[in-house]
Amino acid sequence: MSSDTDTDEAHATGPGPTGSQATHPRATEAHTTAARTGEAITTSALHAAATGADTFPGVLREALNRRGLSLERVSERLRVRGITISQATLSSWQRGRSQPERARSLQAVDVLEEILELPAGSLRSLLGPRRPRGRTTPPDTEGAALQILGEDSVVEKALGARFRHFNQETSSLMVHDIVRVGETGTLSGISTTNVLRAKRAGADRAIFVLSFDDEAAEPVDIKVTCGRLAEATYLKGLKSLVLEVHFGRELAKLDTTVVSYAVEVSPSETPATHYERWSRTNLHEYLQQVFFHPGALPADCHRYVRDKVGDPPRGRRRIPLSEAHDVHVLTSRCKPGVHGVAWEYGTGGTGGPGATGTGDRPG
Repeated sequence: MSSDTDTDEAHATGPGPTGSQATHPRATEAHTTAARTGEAITTSALHAAATGADTFPGVLREALNRRGLSLERVSERLRVRGITISQATLSSWQRGRSQPERARSLQAVDVLEEILELPAGSLRSLLGPRRPRGRTTPPDTEGAALQILGEDSVVEKALGARFRHFNQETSSLMVHDIVRVGETGTLSGISTTNVLRAKRAGADRAIFVLSFDDEAAEPVDIKVTCGRLAEATYLKGLKSLVLEVHFGRELAKLDTTVVSYAVEVSPSETPATHYERWSRTNLHEYLQQVFFHPGALPADCHRYVRDKVGDPPRGRRRIPLSEAHDVHVLTSRCKPGVHGVAWEYGTGGTGGPGATGTGDRPG
C-alpha cells in the first residue's frame, strides 16, 4: 500500500512488484462505507470522482477509452488522412496542458470526431478562447506529483480533473503513519496524522488518496479525529479510497493544522508485504510504524527509498522488530520520493501467519 503526504497516497500490498500502479480503466462502481467523524457516525454514499468529462480534455479522454484507441494509433490514422499530429501533442491535449488553436490542429479536431465516432462539432465546440501560448505550464502541484508518480497514475485516475490542483493551498510538515497487520498477515488498518501548513490564506481542506493492491482489501470504516470528513469515495475498479477532510476553519497564510484519520480494512486473502508513502515535497519529519499481530511476525524487515514510483529501491537497510511487535522508521528532512517498509515471512516453523510445524508460507 502507498501513501502521499500532500494528498495522501497510501499503498499496502501483498506479493507482487512493490509500488506497482494499477492499469484499470476509470472506476464506475462505488462501494458504500461507514464514515465516522469524532464520536458521531454517519453513512456516506461514496460517489465517483470528478472526471472533467464536460471539457475538451475530458471528452477526448473518454472517447479514446471508449474506442480503445492508443495515441499511437490515433496519430497514425490522422497521418493517413494527411494530418501530422504527434503522440506528444495528443497527450498534451487530453491532459489539458495545451489546446488545438492553429488551423492544422483545428482540422485535426474535426477528423478526430470522425475517428472517435463523435457527433460533428462535439469536440470543437468545447474549445475555449485562444490562449496566449499554445502550451501551458502545469501547476507546481501537478508537476511535482508527476515527477514522483509518472503519467496516468492511480492517483491521477482517482482524482480526475481535481488532480491538477489538489492540495495546492497546503503542504505537509510532519506525517506519522501507523499500519496494522492482522493475524493472517493481511492489512487490518491504517491511521495517519498529518501536520499541514497553509501556503496561502483561506485554505480549509485537504484531499488524501489510499490505494490497495488486493481487491479484497476494502475500507469498511473511516474515523476522522482531527478535522471533518466531507467525502469518502471508494473506487473499486481502481482499488483506491479518496478522502476529503475539512479543517473546520480557514487558515491564515503559514498557519498550521492537524488532520488525523483511521481506516479499517476488510479481511483479504493475500498477506501484505510492504507499505509505501510517496511525497512530492520535503517533509520536516516522517515517522512510519508497522505493528504485527503476534501470530504473524515477520522473519525480516527493511526500509528503502525510491526516487519515483516504479524505480528500483535503494538504500535498503534492515530494521529490528521491537518487543511490541512493531518496526519503525524515523526520517528527518525527508526528501521527495517514495519511502517504504517491506517485510518477509520465514519458511521455518516459527512465526508467520498460519505457521505450522512444517513451516507453511502465507498465501
